[in-house]
Amino acid sequence: MASTPHAGMRADHKAVADHDGFLRHARFRWIKVALVVCLIALIGYFAADVKPRPYGGSWYGYTLGTAGVLLIFWLALLGIRKRAMTAGRWSLKAWTSAHVYLGLALVVIATLHTGFQFGWNVHTLAYALMMLVIASGIYGAAVYAVLPSTLSSNREQLTLSQMVEGIRAIDRQLHEAAQPLTHSYTEVVLAASEESPFATSLWSRLSGKYPHCATARALTAFQNVASSPDTGPAFATVETLLIRRKAQLDRLRRQTRLKALLEIWLYLHIPGTIALIAALTAHIVSVFYYW
Repeated sequence: MASTPHAGMRADHKAVADHDGFLRHARFRWIKVALVVCLIALIGYFAADVKPRPYGGSWYGYTLGTAGVLLIFWLALLGIRKRAMTAGRWSLKAWTSAHVYLGLALVVIATLHTGFQFGWNVHTLAYALMMLVIASGIYGAAVYAVLPSTLSSNREQLTLSQMVEGIRAIDRQLHEAAQPLTHSYTEVVLAASEESPFATSLWSRLSGKYPHCATARALTAFQNVASSPDTGPAFATVETLLIRRKAQLDRLRRQTRLKALLEIWLYLHIPGTIALIAALTAHIVSVFYYW
């Protein structure tokens, strides 16, 4: 049986939806839900019969606090949810989209819950940790929306191990090509070929700056004497190999930098979430203890 035009349109729509990122999931369904939640919270805050204004200890403050706590614990479940890859209404993409936008809505809910009353206490600590976790989450959402395509483009269908093996192959050629050179130049080449592409500081990996790169230093040394009458075929061969090593090393370093930028926020987001839950527990216990 031939497919109907409507069936074809549904298939096309599903294909487009499947390719949408988690931020655009279901035509921005969760940002709409989050905006409605924020609007309800704001209307309730200004409409609540609490003088001079609602605060954490008022009935509306308790309502917002309860909603905020439940939302925080639900948001923390994403780490467990990520282990199950399923499709449908509560696919991982849908859950992640809800996590991002409802997490942003938590800024409004929690701020209204405080009644804009802050101090040096566990209550403000819980709020500050929540804002820190949300800020790191915003960074994570931004890089996950941008960097994966850049990562894919940079590696040119090569795996990380294939990039490393390509550099190692050049190193073997450098060892052989450097044999006819004088001792001083051989040492420079060996220092470059023995330099590990991963033996770098976290700052270098994140910034992409390698001021002490042995390969760059060796290449500069060879290019500075390239016009000397003492140079011969061996110099030209080694220089060519160093140029190739530098190009492949730069690509590998770009790849590790992009991966580091993609993952570094988790080292703040996950411990921050654990600290937030601990501070939130202390906040709740202290509130009910002194109630």
